[in-house]
Amino acid sequence: MTSDLTHQGISFDDTPLGFNTLSIHLGNGVDAETGAIRRPITLANAYALPYDPSDINWSSSDVNLYTRNGHPNQRYLEAKIARLEGAEDAVVLASGVAALAAVFTTFLNRGDHAIFSDTTYIAAYRLLNQILPEKYGIETSIVDTSDPENVARALKPNTKLVHIETPANPTLKVSDIAAIARLVHDHDADTLVSVDNTFNTPFNVRPLDLGADIVVESLTKYINGHGDALGGAIATTKARTDEIRFTAQVNYGGIISPFNAWLINRGSVTLPLRMRQHNASALAIARHLESLPQVRFVSYPGLESHPHHDVAVSQLARKDSGFGGVLAFGLDTDHDGHNRFVSKLNVITSAVSLGHDESLIVFLGEDDERQYLYPPEFHRGFFRLAVGLEDTDDLIRDIDHALAEAGL
Repeated sequence: MTSDLTHQGISFDDTPLGFNTLSIHLGNGVDAETGAIRRPITLANAYALPYDPSDINWSSSDVNLYTRNGHPNQRYLEAKIARLEGAEDAVVLASGVAALAAVFTTFLNRGDHAIFSDTTYIAAYRLLNQILPEKYGIETSIVDTSDPENVARALKPNTKLVHIETPANPTLKVSDIAAIARLVHDHDADTLVSVDNTFNTPFNVRPLDLGADIVVESLTKYINGHGDALGGAIATTKARTDEIRFTAQVNYGGIISPFNAWLINRGSVTLPLRMRQHNASALAIARHLESLPQVRFVSYPGLESHPHHDVAVSQLARKDSGFGGVLAFGLDTDHDGHNRFVSKLNVITSAVSLGHDESLIVFLGEDDERQYLYPPEFHRGFFRLAVGLEDTDDLIRDIDHALAEAGL
């Protein structure tokens, strides 16, 4: 008789299992039909009904009914994400943006007020700064959340949600999750604090442990880790995930595909191993860049020179946590000089996204629509570098060679 204890992430002696073990075994199990020790991909879009289906709730997500309502591969992944985040439950949707939109549209109504970080992913910025106010009558305030007092000053009687992104994309600004959660909940215990934790993952930081109510992850990035599948997750209480499923999954149709859920679940088993390498390489590269005369500035929370380094350190989830694999830097050159540098890179790829096995760099020029919200050093153009899993020395040599070849 086979034991299913480990695959459920349950210790035989009540000693908590480690993050590595949970990453491997949660969401996995023995297939009842074949005995396979990997969950299969269930690609059906409909499931057999009982003899009398007349009392079925056709919007239910609790049973296999119709794939938009939910499916096995989604649920396997949700079980893993919830445990890794330290949450009661999780919802997995089609993309990180779908997850963000699900939080905003589920918990904000006409006349409500939301506060959000002044530097956020571009889709979150547009949702909160433009789409929700203009189309749905939701009031929003852009705040520099790296100073909790700015959040305190922006709170109103109708504030229902405070959304922070930390570290911020693409400036790597850090916000104090615990301090913000305390002051928001002191203002109104029912006001929700949501945190986009994509740059950290639960390996580095667990926002729910720091007092946040909701954590959002773009599973497309580090948790998948292989650059081949889209997905987003929301981890919070079961009562809230029930609301999110009804709104965003069943009725908005934001469901993740079974294949993408399977790919992300497969990729997630190596999350802790990959994050250790991303963390270590990014810190080494940030330190190297900081030493170069051609580099105007480097922004990375792991550097002691980062203005929010101490806050970043205080939020680490475990002894072997780090500061993520993304950093920003600018060169002491003009617009064309930045592009020449990228054209001379041989190992690092010029492409958007992050969390892949390969290193990716993108030049963000002077006309970014969020430019007015960035610190001054970012206004001359800069790079966002997502450090991959290549040998650290090869990445450093690639950067040095490109600087020389570009005449910088």
